[in-house]
Formats: sequence, structure tokens, C-alpha cells
Amino acid sequence: MTHKILKLAHLCVVLMMVVGVGSTIYAQDGSTRVVTEDQVNNIAKILYCPVCENITLDTCGTAACADWRYEIRLQLESGSTEAQIIEDFVRRFGDRVVGTPLDPTLRALSLLTPWIIIAAALVGGALMLAKKKRTPAPEIAAASAASNRYQDLFEQDVANS
Repeated sequence: MTHKILKLAHLCVVLMMVVGVGSTIYAQDGSTRVVTEDQVNNIAKILYCPVCENITLDTCGTAACADWRYEIRLQLESGSTEAQIIEDFVRRFGDRVVGTPLDPTLRALSLLTPWIIIAAALVGGALMLAKKKRTPAPEIAAASAASNRYQDLFEQDVANS
């Protein structure tokens, strides 16, 4: 009796191995790919929530973001690359779904403009400080002249006494 149970258990193990190998071959066939949460989140980190402002898809908890993450998963399972998925979202929803525009000219402009403004403000501030150093303030010159006049009167009083 135990011999029959061992044979049955052995047969079950062999069947499970065959089914496991078969499903692995089916998954590698290209019809269905296994996609991990990390793969989905790597793309979701680049895209921004359509509802909330300045929150990426990987951290947002809204239903819209959950739907977009599911859509990213489906596109990855169908064989789309990261660049294709991002381009698809930008084509359908506009540049607002990515932090910076994909167009190289607009991207350069959006990244350089703040630095140009900061540089202009620093140069303007430096020029104002240099101009202020070159010309003495009129109240300081007047105070210095008044101080000298009182000094002279004091010295005259001391000399006359």
C-alpha cells in the first residue's frame, strides 16, 4: 500500500514539474511577460499624476494613478519599452505628464532659464554694490563736515581760554 502511495506522490511531483516548465516556456514565448512592481515604478517615477500637482505616479494614491500604473504594466507585458510608454503618455496627455519637456529645445530652455535669471540677479547686485562703494553717501560727508566745524570751534575756545 505504501509503495502505491509513493508512486502516486512521485507521479504528482513529475506532473507539477511538467506544468511548471510548460508555463515557463509559455511565458517566454512572448505572448505574456512577467512584469514586476519595480519595473512599473521605474517608469511611474518619471510620470506625474494627472490629478495632483508635483506628485509622481509611483507615490500617488489616487484612482487615476492606479489606473495609469496598471496601464504601464499592460504596456510592459505587451513588450513596449520605457521610452515608448513615456512617448505614448506624452502624446495622449501632453508634456505635463513629464517633469521637463521631451523636445530638446524646450527642455534646454526650461532647464537654463532659472540659471540665467539667477546669474542676471547676481550680476545686477554686484554692480549695485560696486556703484555704492564708489560714491560716498551725502549724509556721511555732511556729518563729517559738521564734525570738523565743531572740532575747530572747540579748539578755538580752548586756545582763547
